[in-house]
Amino acid sequence: MTDPDDCDALARAAVAAFGRLDVLINNAGVGTAVPSLRERPDEFRGVMDVNLMGAYWMAQAAARAMEPGSSIVNISSVLALVKSYAPQAAYAASKSGLIGLTRDLSQQWSRRRGIRVNAVAPGYFESELTATVPRAELEHFVDQTSTLGRLGHQRELDCAVLFLASDASSYVTGATIAVDGGMSGH
Repeated sequence: MTDPDDCDALARAAVAAFGRLDVLINNAGVGTAVPSLRERPDEFRGVMDVNLMGAYWMAQAAARAMEPGSSIVNISSVLALVKSYAPQAAYAASKSGLIGLTRDLSQQWSRRRGIRVNAVAPGYFESELTATVPRAELEHFVDQTSTLGRLGHQRELDCAVLFLASDASSYVTGATIAVDGGMSGH
């Protein structure tokens, strides 16, 4: 994700294997939980390189191969919309940047190229990232900040992503859908 040439190669490989490229889900992501006064430049850049820059390089590569009617869905985070309970400056900044990138690419590509670009901002789900947080601490935080008071189920996120990737959302572009159990509305 951090090498534009690798992203180009991946897009070309998808076209070679399937004959076309209709949908890109930008889902690669990393995170840190380092207090901002202790976070090293390489740690901050590493998160930005994958979460924001990598999404940009992959979107560029995919858009070059995509036909009108295609869709890009960027996976942002609820932490682009609300504050975190942990020190996550790099992660929050990268995911906020991804929402801005979504809006800009939508403006550039939706009318001119026929490619819709949207984002999903997931709340807290069972994932590799949340698996590193002590379960009781995570559940308490979600209970206190989410309207639904629970972790999300993967299928709940999948449905939003599938909606944005499909023709069911043919009149939706530049949008960010929060799939966060009401956390951003708190």
